[in-house]
Amino acid sequence: MKTLRNLIGGVWQDARGHDFHDVIDPATEEAVARCPSGSPEDVRLAVDAAVAAQPAWAATPVADRVALLTRWADTVAEHAAELAEAERREMGKPVALGTAFIGGAAQAFKAAVAEALDYAFEETIAGPGGGSTTIVRHPLGATAVIVPWNFPVPMALGALGPLLAAGNTVVLKPSERAPLSAVRLLELMDLPDGVVNLVLGDARAGAPLTADERLGLVHFTGSVEAGRQVGARSGELLRRSVLELGGKDPVIVDAGVDPVATAAAVAFGAFANTGQICTSMERVYVHQDVAEPFVEALVEAAGAYPAGDVLGPLVDRRQRDIVARHVADAVERGATVRTGGAVPEGKGFYYPATVLTGVDESMLIMTEETFGPVAPVTVVPSFEEGVRRASASRYGLAATVYTTDPAHVAAARRIPAGVVWVNEWQGGGPERLYEPAGDSGMGATGARAAYDAATRPTSVHVAGQAVRTGSAGAS
Repeated sequence: MKTLRNLIGGVWQDARGHDFHDVIDPATEEAVARCPSGSPEDVRLAVDAAVAAQPAWAATPVADRVALLTRWADTVAEHAAELAEAERREMGKPVALGTAFIGGAAQAFKAAVAEALDYAFEETIAGPGGGSTTIVRHPLGATAVIVPWNFPVPMALGALGPLLAAGNTVVLKPSERAPLSAVRLLELMDLPDGVVNLVLGDARAGAPLTADERLGLVHFTGSVEAGRQVGARSGELLRRSVLELGGKDPVIVDAGVDPVATAAAVAFGAFANTGQICTSMERVYVHQDVAEPFVEALVEAAGAYPAGDVLGPLVDRRQRDIVARHVADAVERGATVRTGGAVPEGKGFYYPATVLTGVDESMLIMTEETFGPVAPVTVVPSFEEGVRRASASRYGLAATVYTTDPAHVAAARRIPAGVVWVNEWQGGGPERLYEPAGDSGMGATGARAAYDAATRPTSVHVAGQAVRTGSAGAS
């Protein structure tokens, strides 16, 4: 069984720590790799390498940085299926789905780094009296990117692009539950030594990494609990952080929509990647006028997600236990299971596509992040009631609305979320700019906001006339 290593200063190195854990294939429950659990020494060396490499990387012309990063993106796209296979082995994502997401992430990475060619790293504004102000945006230096287990490659690429193109160096730490694809991603990289470093491990790597005062930014995607810790530590160090945390994303199905087509779209939003997407549809509010045909179609659509190649396993037993507990709590409080709802027998951490009705906000399934293939449906008397309930959550990552009414499209803007999709879940392109609301995180990202986050502005003011020195009457 392969023992994974860290990438530090361009060299693949054995971990300095003594603790290791097995990476488990969630479909077979067999160990597929041995991963370091992390140590402060590994982290220190990785940050050392990032700090040492940063001045030369920042001095590299922007066009040259973009060219190198674009070449890496092209290589990732060529190896998308291979990387998807690594994600399948570590967290269960079906290869076809993983390949599509990784291919899309590679293209998004290219578009994001290309933004650097037009970004105003230096801008001069004329002032009164012939003076001027030049705004220079400097890279932050060495930074850290910590990504979750559900989309290791796409999430890494999404964070890395603007940081690297802006002249920062990075220490990347993937989840200890899904390190295989991150290792392969960096094996495919051809950048100067130390520009991107990889340190493996759990909190034994994450805690010392986020505590390193030499980092100019920590970009963290993960749980609310861990995100609070990262944010608190960044606050203590007066350091910038970008936090994308949990979600309990709502979907509103309005009267007047095609209930069958909309149910198929909601099924994909709820069940894709076994519901293990930060923006999975976790609360469904359907207008009473279309509720009956919609629920019937949603139950039928769930049948198109059988366990196996279409609906992979959950990442591990712990995650499946959370899903099962949320469903059991809902049933105990009066919900009805329309399909699914039971842990299957046999190997693998599978859970069936599940539809619940008769749910309300007294149930965990409607208030806590489930991160599993469950679509809980609430019937509402009006679109306004759907908006009210969709907005009544401590989370605010994304929301989706299906409607044919232009006035309701405008009303959907009131939902407190970083992204609101109308009639197309996961819509939009590289121009998308957002900041999560509530417990879903903080820090705007996407498009040019990502470069604003990756740089620090300095204003240089130059007076219209040179300052004269000495006494006016001197001779």
